[in-house]
Amino acid sequence: MILPLVRRLSICLLAGLTVTPLPARADPGVVSVDELTSLGQIGFAATGFEMPQMSPALPLLNPEDSSPEAALLRRLENAGKAAGFEGVLYDNRDGGHSVLPQGTFPRLAKLQYGPQLQEKGADYGLAGKILLPAIVIGNSSTAITRGKINRSQPRLAMATEKGSVRAFLTYVSNHLYIYPEHKDHDTVDLYPANWPYMVISQGSSRSDKPFLRALLMTVAALQPATRDILRDKKLIAPTLQMILRRSQKGVYSRDDYMSGRAHPVVFDKKGLAPERMVSMAAALSPDEIPPVVQLTVEEESFREKAGLARLSEKLFTTPSAIARLWRSPDYTQRMVVSASETEDPNGWRLKFYWVLLQGDPERVRIKTRGQNETGAEIEIDWHDTFAPPAVQPRPTNRVDIGVFAWNGAHYSAPAIISIGFPGHQARRYEPAPDGSGRRLVSIDYDAEGRKAYYDPLLYWTAPWADTLSYDRAGGIAGITRRTNGDTMRLSTPDRLPDGRLVSYLPEDTKRGRYLTMRIEAAE
Repeated sequence: MILPLVRRLSICLLAGLTVTPLPARADPGVVSVDELTSLGQIGFAATGFEMPQMSPALPLLNPEDSSPEAALLRRLENAGKAAGFEGVLYDNRDGGHSVLPQGTFPRLAKLQYGPQLQEKGADYGLAGKILLPAIVIGNSSTAITRGKINRSQPRLAMATEKGSVRAFLTYVSNHLYIYPEHKDHDTVDLYPANWPYMVISQGSSRSDKPFLRALLMTVAALQPATRDILRDKKLIAPTLQMILRRSQKGVYSRDDYMSGRAHPVVFDKKGLAPERMVSMAAALSPDEIPPVVQLTVEEESFREKAGLARLSEKLFTTPSAIARLWRSPDYTQRMVVSASETEDPNGWRLKFYWVLLQGDPERVRIKTRGQNETGAEIEIDWHDTFAPPAVQPRPTNRVDIGVFAWNGAHYSAPAIISIGFPGHQARRYEPAPDGSGRRLVSIDYDAEGRKAYYDPLLYWTAPWADTLSYDRAGGIAGITRRTNGDTMRLSTPDRLPDGRLVSYLPEDTKRGRYLTMRIEAAE
């Protein structure tokens, strides 16, 4: 059921590879260069990897762990109802900086990298470049802490096409990683998107460890038959995400789950309920497995080139997460999205729910389409910076819409549509005289002058502010631009009244990204 998604991204997953069998390795549990098969620019598949065999005489958990979740997992194992850690790998990607304490899970195998891969840093930082034929739960308590693009690893992945594709591929390859938000979600939410492809923990170093422990206990608690199906259908990560979100403290009902409370971009360890996670995993039967929602964009007003810099508004389009950046001067944008390609692993008929997780309900309109609401027409109005009334309220410039599939037993993990707004721009809109909506009156691009933060990987700053005037027909009559204490007049953003052309170019410097304006002779 994953293959149609991969075709849409023009990527070949492990199932589509033709590989010459490699000789048996002498070092099981170690991935090395000679067993990697290229997946093109996306990365590699460790097709020759051999799983290590852990002694069944070892205890599943640390005997000194007396927590309620540990006691429950032991009872499940003693009754033969828990799959344990067979076929599961732990991947620590921070050089042991935030590693599970020795003896936490004696029967859990730890992934190792050969010397050549270690020299290339393949064992450090953001995961996804190497996919393994195993269930992998990992963490990397690392971040980019220097330079103009300092940020968490998840925000780095969200800012690039390759990063978003790799994140999706880990999600549908039974890999799930935890990363700290490290200053990207403290006083302000800086994430341009929200997605289910990884778990982001509130805090910095070692804030990921409680989630790592809880998720490993959850995967161990799954019934053997259930986990076999999840593994074969590449549904381990989506199912773990559903269980994590459904089991949080304060999420006790369907309405709680179908709200922003259950699906923040960053998770706080205070909301973790490991015993509920273990219990829910143990109760999941093979014929109740939830699907992974697959989205396609059928129509949209977001453009490939928009705004003065003519940059794309399409940050990324992956099957379970879509992100757009608002660059145009428009007050309203539109999307038509379908979830009709979603298939239930049990063959059951699905019903879909489209939910505003974060944003102003007065400025987001969702009109569902088709039988069982398989699609939706979405209209979004401009949002100034706002603080959502959620569990972790903090200023944000992002609207999130969740899409859920219900198969009669469980709701799926969400697929998420995110719209990021350039909150560093000071915009003012007014009602159009003809009642057709609202139109842009002024926009201040000088983020640096106002000391407003902007992400230089996605946006830019320019030392001017524009005021727009309109003619009686509603067209732009002219633009007054204030720059460096001077005032100039433009007929349109791209032309002066005397016919000369104006072009714009974003330029990267050590300090940030700046938009330069160039005036050229008339055509």
